[in-house]
Amino acid sequence: MEYHLKTPVDKETVRKLKAGDTVYITGRMVTLRDEGHARFLAEGGAKGVDLNGAVLYHCGPIIQEKDGMRTVVSAGPTTSMRLERYEPEFIEKTGISVIVGKGGMGSATGEVCVKYGCVHGIYPGGCAVSAAMKIKRVEGVIWEDLGMPEAMWLLEVEDFGPVTVNIDAVGGDLMKEKQSERLAKV
Repeated sequence: MEYHLKTPVDKETVRKLKAGDTVYITGRMVTLRDEGHARFLAEGGAKGVDLNGAVLYHCGPIIQEKDGMRTVVSAGPTTSMRLERYEPEFIEKTGISVIVGKGGMGSATGEVCVKYGCVHGIYPGGCAVSAAMKIKRVEGVIWEDLGMPEAMWLLEVEDFGPVTVNIDAVGGDLMKEKQSERLAKV
């Protein structure tokens, strides 16, 4: 099925999404990678940023500044599995509803998605410029001292996608299912 989500995304909506569904996102999306996740957890959050119901994008965007305006020129997804060590605690502490990245995530994230009502979605790698075109505005940045790719960017997106639900909030994991199917054919 196809869904058009508006942020913040409530847990009732999240629990309707199934592995394999396609979603498009409109509203606020935040980016974080390794250093940003580590800092967020170490500091107990980011001042003034409420992530309950939010969309988190595993991404280190390329931002251009011209005439005082910041514009995203490239926003390709980062491999989500490299953030597996942070994600279960991050989901629990923030109440985020949707994570978007490249590739799958591990079973610890899958278990926490079920427990707290979160989904992980896949955005295709190699579509960095296409992703940037869906970002309408840079709302702000937190921890700019970490550098452009590691800072937390607050972005306004419109119909960001297509994002394929990989891990759903009821125990489905698309990548694991497809891998099992392939192994069964061998």
